[in-house]
Amino acid sequence: MTTTFFSTGTDYATLIARFRPVFARIAEGAREREQQRILPLELIRWLKEAGFAALRVPKEKGGDGVSLPQLFQLLIELAEADSNLPQALRAHVAFVEDRLNAPEGPERDRWFRRFLDGEIVGSGWTEVGEVKLGKLNTRVTADGNAWRLEGEKFYSTGALFADWIDVLAERSDGGGTVIALVSTRQPEVERLDDWDGFGQRLTGSGTTRFYQARVEGEHLYDFANRFRYQTAFYQHVLLATLAGIGRAVVRDVTDSVRKRKRVYSHGNAGQVKNDAQVLQVVGNIASQVWATEATVLRAAQSLQVAYETHLSDDEVRLREVNILAEVEAAKAQTIASELVPRAATELFNALGASDTRLSKALDRHWRNARTVASHNPVIYKTRNVGDWLVNGTEPTFIWQIGQGE
Repeated sequence: MTTTFFSTGTDYATLIARFRPVFARIAEGAREREQQRILPLELIRWLKEAGFAALRVPKEKGGDGVSLPQLFQLLIELAEADSNLPQALRAHVAFVEDRLNAPEGPERDRWFRRFLDGEIVGSGWTEVGEVKLGKLNTRVTADGNAWRLEGEKFYSTGALFADWIDVLAERSDGGGTVIALVSTRQPEVERLDDWDGFGQRLTGSGTTRFYQARVEGEHLYDFANRFRYQTAFYQHVLLATLAGIGRAVVRDVTDSVRKRKRVYSHGNAGQVKNDAQVLQVVGNIASQVWATEATVLRAAQSLQVAYETHLSDDEVRLREVNILAEVEAAKAQTIASELVPRAATELFNALGASDTRLSKALDRHWRNARTVASHNPVIYKTRNVGDWLVNGTEPTFIWQIGQGE
């Protein structure tokens, strides 16, 4: 009889005590990295050394066995230190989740050992240019017992820092859509730092090219077998990132108001820190961010239920928990996408024109929040919520982007 090990949680106080010193080191250089476009290669190494890659690996397999609410709480704190990092590691935590949902066996254990060794996974799903909606130009072709991968991806978040890339591709033999895990330790994989977005500049989200890159036979997976709550899971990483940006806004506005010396003649106090209107702005920002974080963590509970139910043979129950996870993620996105960019704008109402200087880089919070909030368009998520509530229409679990008619 096969024993199934679940990741249902650990002592969070002990866990975060291990990571907070690392997060503090990360936060120290965040502004400088933003200003000088310094990629977080060293920071990724720090996280690897702290065991980040194996957080969700079950305790019985050597990992921390954290629950999903605990994982996203940790990502929120990481995002407060530097919002680029949770997004850069988004594909990694998602692939770990996929392996947690895979059948027990030697292949899964090999991946667990890689995670324990600190190996991480980057993303290679999205294509740009002349690709029709629902189609892929990236192909894998059989080569003996292995496969050869040919194609180009953009928005390949985290690929610059990864040991492996999770690539969405089509089999050239007509066998359908697959996930190919390709090692970056080969010259046939080219990774470029050409992401030119106005926010989240250091996530490694540029172009990745594959020139007949080798993929081992055991590293090709049918996309249809991916874990069922994957869309909600991917969104939750972005939600945690937004909540962390919000916490950084609270941190910076509080510190700036406390230290600010210049006052206006028509203000309300001799010191900014005693100005009732300024304090009201800080209180509003803190309340908006608190509500966002609470919403994200509440929604994460439904993801944990979906994970713990994934082995059930009750299809009705599986449908219910996966719909709930998707709908709650969409609701949380609606809240976070509204409140965090607002908080990053309100920050300047508590300060002055001098705080708009590039040297302070406070604008990065709004730019980063707006960039994250642009993923998985919120207008379609809110429509899904309304359509489910009113008409019982299931939310969109899997979607793609490409050229329209």
